[in-house]
Amino acid sequence: MNTTNRPFFEWVEPCKLLKTLPVGWKKIITDYFTFTRKDRIAILVLIALMVFVLLAPAVVEKTFSKSPATPDTAWVTSIKRLELKDEDNTDRFTGQTNQENSSYYQYDRSDKAYFNRPKGELFYFDPNTLSPEGWRKLGLHDKTVKTIQNYLAKGGHFYKPEDLSRIYGLFEDEFVRLEPYIRIEGRKTNGPPASANEKPLPLIAKTVRYKAIDINTADTSAFISLPGIGSKLAARIVNFRDKLGGFYAVSQVAETYGLPDSTFQKIQQYLELDNPSVKKININTASVDELKSHPYIRYNLANPIVAYRNQHGPFSKMEELKKIFVITDEVYNKVIPYIAL
Repeated sequence: MNTTNRPFFEWVEPCKLLKTLPVGWKKIITDYFTFTRKDRIAILVLIALMVFVLLAPAVVEKTFSKSPATPDTAWVTSIKRLELKDEDNTDRFTGQTNQENSSYYQYDRSDKAYFNRPKGELFYFDPNTLSPEGWRKLGLHDKTVKTIQNYLAKGGHFYKPEDLSRIYGLFEDEFVRLEPYIRIEGRKTNGPPASANEKPLPLIAKTVRYKAIDINTADTSAFISLPGIGSKLAARIVNFRDKLGGFYAVSQVAETYGLPDSTFQKIQQYLELDNPSVKKININTASVDELKSHPYIRYNLANPIVAYRNQHGPFSKMEELKKIFVITDEVYNKVIPYIAL
């Protein structure tokens, strides 16, 4: 008897119930549960492949997994170079004295603390005598304050304002902001400590290193002579002044495109305004193009001003500008020095 292609229920002889099923059910079972020898082999192969696919990732991961990478401990050594010093202030690694080894306090500019700095209050201070609370009031992080205190405790001393810039953790723009307020007392500002027999020097007033300039008459060379101002910033300041028609306040210099606030704070003490007169624009005769060329007016104000003038006639007084809905009190006060009837 050929058994190669037999219905499923004929292979289950002990189950007599299948033989009692209706003809329709027998046909369904015959159609869907009749397997040839090749079909059975294919089913077994598929089951084997499924098991292999499920187990293969775990086997491969276990076989080829690598041991964890050895952590980088180079930074630990760097920290120890700052902390491990002999009682005579000599570095155990290099043999340099505290004064020679001050470069170790230089700040690493990649520190994430750069993006989360407190704001501080500016006042005149001596970095050699300022308390930790005073440093925090200036806006320095606790870690930076601790570094300064450790430096001083180990015999370090700030002889000139630039010495503070070498402190580890002090950002460059922080030093630029603090430098004008540094007042070093009781020691020479540009030499080694006084000997035991030498009397301490009296308070030395800070020497003005930069000449004050008039912001309405100074050329690019004069601006370049100020701290933190290069040729590009100097050209931008002069160009901004020319487009305005002159400055009427020193604070306007801070509006120059690309001029950092920290740099402006540094040069502000050297800026003067002897002649605050500015070039004015006649709003009753100026065209839209003439008005919009002014940095404080631009097209968003020039067009409404001309449209109002065309509709209501020439302006009889400055206050009529406030009737234009886009001109707020703040805008009016800012523009009024540059316009005339």
